[in-house]
Amino acid sequence: MSNVLKVNHQETIRSLHEKGWSDRRIARELGINRRTVNRYGAKCTIAPTGSEDEQEPKCTIVPTGKLTGRQSQCEPFAQAINEKVEAGLSGQRIYQDLVEESGFTGSYDAVKRFVGKLRRAQPGRVWRMESQPGEEMQVDFGLGAPIEDGPGGKSRRSWVFRAVLSCSRKGYSEAVLRQDTETFLRVLENAVRSFGGVPLMLNLDNLKAAVLKADWFDPEINPKLADFCRHYGMHVVPCRPWTPQHKGKVERGVGYVRNNALKGRRFKALAEENLHLQRWETGVADKRIHGTTCKQVAACFELERPHLQPLPSSLFPCYQEAQRNVHKDSYVEVQKSFYETPPEYIGRQVWVRWDSRCVRIFNERMEQVQIHTRVDPGKFSRCLGVGGFSAPVKISCKQWVNRAAVLGDHCGQWAQAAVDARGPEALRSIMALCGLIKKHSALALDPACGKALKSGTRRLKDIKRLIGEQAVQSDFGFAESHPLIRDLKIYTEFINQQQNQNPYYHHDPHPQTTCPHPAAFGAA
Repeated sequence: MSNVLKVNHQETIRSLHEKGWSDRRIARELGINRRTVNRYGAKCTIAPTGSEDEQEPKCTIVPTGKLTGRQSQCEPFAQAINEKVEAGLSGQRIYQDLVEESGFTGSYDAVKRFVGKLRRAQPGRVWRMESQPGEEMQVDFGLGAPIEDGPGGKSRRSWVFRAVLSCSRKGYSEAVLRQDTETFLRVLENAVRSFGGVPLMLNLDNLKAAVLKADWFDPEINPKLADFCRHYGMHVVPCRPWTPQHKGKVERGVGYVRNNALKGRRFKALAEENLHLQRWETGVADKRIHGTTCKQVAACFELERPHLQPLPSSLFPCYQEAQRNVHKDSYVEVQKSFYETPPEYIGRQVWVRWDSRCVRIFNERMEQVQIHTRVDPGKFSRCLGVGGFSAPVKISCKQWVNRAAVLGDHCGQWAQAAVDARGPEALRSIMALCGLIKKHSALALDPACGKALKSGTRRLKDIKRLIGEQAVQSDFGFAESHPLIRDLKIYTEFINQQQNQNPYYHHDPHPQTTCPHPAAFGAA
């Protein structure tokens, strides 16, 4: 009992207290701690309880505090306060009862200080609890390492989710950016999947993502968490509020992760922190000899693994759902990100379901019309650049040149020559050239581009003009072989010749004697 003062020191402290010395002065003179002086300055008063026939009095420790200065306003009510503390009442309840029953005129802070001294003098007992293999898993969140990918180069705060199997102390850690219900269910699912089995009970505190209303006997569990536990065959057992010793294994585990794995570290991305935690779990945490079990964590887990419940065949389908209006650009907004919708739904309402992985879009009949992977806030699921591709202008030019080359070698050469001569200004001309395939065949576009290359023209209008000339030439070739159109051509040439020779010549559209019928030229 090296922490107990000798009798002569105890008597010295009491005698100096009686002379009016303060705790600070006594501690300075005797060279001991001031708290030790205060503890030995307490006195034991015998307060009889019960009837006069009872021979055993009850000893109540009442702190005297400093004998100098004003004493506590609770001193006259020390016996009543002591009984209420033993009954387990809170400081606020004791203060209310004193005001109502005894006409106490002091402050609540005075009662709180007095009750605190009593509880330090009479600490309550904490029972130790151990569970069987596969019986319980405790989970909690703690502050993680800073992430250096915030806006403007600022670091972001991360949270570390920690799950510990109570029997083997096998742990799972994962860093997240928020503690909402969706994130909590996903990391909880990742934990049981990493263990390869499901424990019987889930012990957690009363965080808002899991417990809607805290109650020791009948807590109101979040419906999504209740569905999740039914899917995996677990039972939720929240601990009492402000009672961390009910899940002391994971409380100590969170501190172990913070002090051993993350203290003094900074990460560039959340994935980097999770990769570090994964290596740390297998390389450090699982290989350590636990201080309570005195066994290696990995060896204990191999003994507990067969007692876990089997995993279900599918993941838990957890999602959020809401209606969204489709904007003019055919996008809908989900948690500050934007996702494309088919253009026929512009100006209409659609249903959107999203989780941490993907976003699904449904029409009024709840038929899925689009699916996207999640993107960061402020980003779009698909957006076009200047050239119609989600790429810089120079890369878009190369892509459109390659498209033009599919129409023919001359088309590709003309497109590349246009880019070399005009730069990004030629991008729209090349796009229009590729669009001409809707009206003209590649057999007509490629020769026109070949002629444009020889003449050195780099404008789209020159390509269109050359295509028109080719069409006229092809029409004249057909007229040479058709008898009626050929006779009409000869007749037209005769009229033009007569008008050139005689400017006063007037052509009668119904000739009788002035001009022979066009068929006569063919007969001749």
